[in-house]
Amino acid sequence: MHTRRRRRGWAAPFAAAAVLTASGVSAAQPPGHVPELGADFLWGVSASGFQSEGHAPDSNWRRYIASGETADPYHDSVDFTRRYITDIGLAERLGVKVYRVGIEWARVQPAPGTWDEAAFGFYDNVIARIVAAGMRPMLTLDHWVYPGWALERGGWRDQGMVENWLANMRKVVDRYASRNPLWVTFNEPAAYVGTELRTGGISVEEAPVMLDRIAQAHNDIYDVIHRFQPDAQVTSNLGYVAGAETEVNQPIVDRIAAKLDFVGVDYYFARLPETGASAQGGAEGGPPLWELPVQPEGIYYALRHYARQFPDRPLYVVENGIPTENGKARPDGYSRADHLRDTVYWLQRARADGMNVIGYNYWSLTDNYEWGSYAPRFGLYTVDVLTDPTLTRRPTDAVDAYTRLIRAGGVDATYLPTRAPVPCLQIDAPQACPEDGSAEE
Repeated sequence: MHTRRRRRGWAAPFAAAAVLTASGVSAAQPPGHVPELGADFLWGVSASGFQSEGHAPDSNWRRYIASGETADPYHDSVDFTRRYITDIGLAERLGVKVYRVGIEWARVQPAPGTWDEAAFGFYDNVIARIVAAGMRPMLTLDHWVYPGWALERGGWRDQGMVENWLANMRKVVDRYASRNPLWVTFNEPAAYVGTELRTGGISVEEAPVMLDRIAQAHNDIYDVIHRFQPDAQVTSNLGYVAGAETEVNQPIVDRIAAKLDFVGVDYYFARLPETGASAQGGAEGGPPLWELPVQPEGIYYALRHYARQFPDRPLYVVENGIPTENGKARPDGYSRADHLRDTVYWLQRARADGMNVIGYNYWSLTDNYEWGSYAPRFGLYTVDVLTDPTLTRRPTDAVDAYTRLIRAGGVDATYLPTRAPVPCLQIDAPQACPEDGSAEE
């Protein structure tokens, strides 16, 4: 595996050590000599319901797309509803242990007080297939989509939204707790609020109310899950915002901290160097996703941020990946496979430095609908929805890379990242880096 990168002579580890120290990364483990992640590490893949399923029922997002505000129509996305058997097979061949999917509220409860048994049957089959393939399901209850009838009542503006949400989720938990899933209540709550602002679901003044309601729903369903599955592992994954994590995510963390069995962290981008602002998610009017700054060592700082805040909780990278534009090479030349290997290197360093990182999900198994556009491609397997009617899954270079990483338990002991680290303060906020600019306390 990539022998050329590791035969750099005796000077390479010492040069790397100097860079790492200047970058603020602990030198507790010598650079280039990271231990394997171990047999208990949970390798996985992530996906969401609406973004990949296709054949989507009436929902807030179907109506927003119908308004003409998105770059691309939805079509049927990558048609996971009819291709889930082969997609799960692709994940099984990677060797992953966890497959994350969503249970779409809009699909299973198409009208108030009415649940669709056929829709539940679809999810029964998906979860059974995941389990039969030797993987553990990770189930997301809310990935930013809710029924059209809930939108008509005001969505998250509606005082009854929490109880309506809980009525559905109790049924979901009752049905699937016996399958021993990992649970994600809300995907990236702060980003959810931001998306509702962007799509007109709430006003700026209503944003704090929505966050309070999400926290209430999370805390209530947490207790429900533990009644059905006493040893359950529940989180609400946090979309780490380099440069502004405390300002963006701390308000929801403060509300749900007591009811997180593990801390789910999503990490993609460094902060924008021009302004110091966050690049997470590609703010409207900013650069496209594939031009945002990527420094894989940032995941180390993200994990350390929450390891310090929750020293008693495991950490799980629920989402991580790198976008390209319509399958093209990135402008910075960084390949999906190199980014994946470099990221795993930093996970191994985090574990070596005492962080209890228990799992990593790649986002995502296949390309999908990136909330209004098919241009950003994140998939291990690329799918051209707009021009390929067969929706063929074509492997990227990261498929082989991920398969080898899983089999080996990470990069080997002498691996050095292809993208050199930079000082912490160049890619994250002062809160993530000590006052003197290094990460050592």
